[in-house]
Amino acid sequence: MTNVDAESISEEKRLGQVVQTARRAAGLTQQALCQKSGLSYSTLAKIERGAIKAPSVFTIQHIAHTLGISLDQLLQDVPRQAPSVPRAVTTQLDKKVSKSGVRFVFFDMNGCLVRYAYSVAAKLAEDAGVTPDVVESIVWRYDDDINRGTVSMDEFNTALAERLHMMVDWNRYYIEAVEAVEGMAELLVWAAENYKVGILTNTVPGVVAPMLESGLLPRVSYDAIVQSCEVHAIKPEQAIFEAAAAATGMAPEEILLVDDNRANISAASKLGWHVLSFDQLHPEASIVSISTALQPVD
Repeated sequence: MTNVDAESISEEKRLGQVVQTARRAAGLTQQALCQKSGLSYSTLAKIERGAIKAPSVFTIQHIAHTLGISLDQLLQDVPRQAPSVPRAVTTQLDKKVSKSGVRFVFFDMNGCLVRYAYSVAAKLAEDAGVTPDVVESIVWRYDDDINRGTVSMDEFNTALAERLHMMVDWNRYYIEAVEAVEGMAELLVWAAENYKVGILTNTVPGVVAPMLESGLLPRVSYDAIVQSCEVHAIKPEQAIFEAAAAATGMAPEEILLVDDNRANISAASKLGWHVLSFDQLHPEASIVSISTALQPVD
């Protein structure tokens, strides 16, 4: 592939030429690539002729994925200093609507935005000098109640302390153990600039705020954060979805839930929501699926 003279054409046209060259190298027409990728012909044509300013990184990533190459391979001849190749739009006054009618996207927290903290019980057991099953048995005895907010964290920590013979701050152990899911921060930034977004999570009191402050959860302007411990219902119960829908002010068919739990997805779908399953073992594929589903109306 021949390097494009950075001074002769615009950044958008440079990106368009690179995409077009890669498509042709794969032996695909525009129509064939659209059929394989699910992108609209209009969107692809505009990208290739440089008519879209700063197309979403996820659209370009999806094109690369469909062509069977990495994003870095696709963009190897695009100057890295070009600020518009590729990045999300940084200013968006009017939110968009996807081709399927989605206006609001709820993301699950545990399993989508952060990885499950499986090591919490093991670390607490190690510090207490007991086997992990001792901690697990206490956690699962109280899990539903603390997530519903009917048992306080003080009560739960006291129960742990009495059994483990040490002072316990469960939330501290939890926050130290969780890790952000790779790529989700970038996806949330893009999604929040184009759609209304929120978090819908089964969680104990007192973890969401510090996770936002620390950056474990993407720092975007959330339009709603619905926590099971605050609405006193847990997914997949209907009550939590009703509370979440009320928080959006939108019709069920305008809401998308991204979740890694089949029961939660099934419950939301039965209420008329759009749903997408998230695979935390293969987040890259899930991110491509989400960004594809959220392609806005041209």
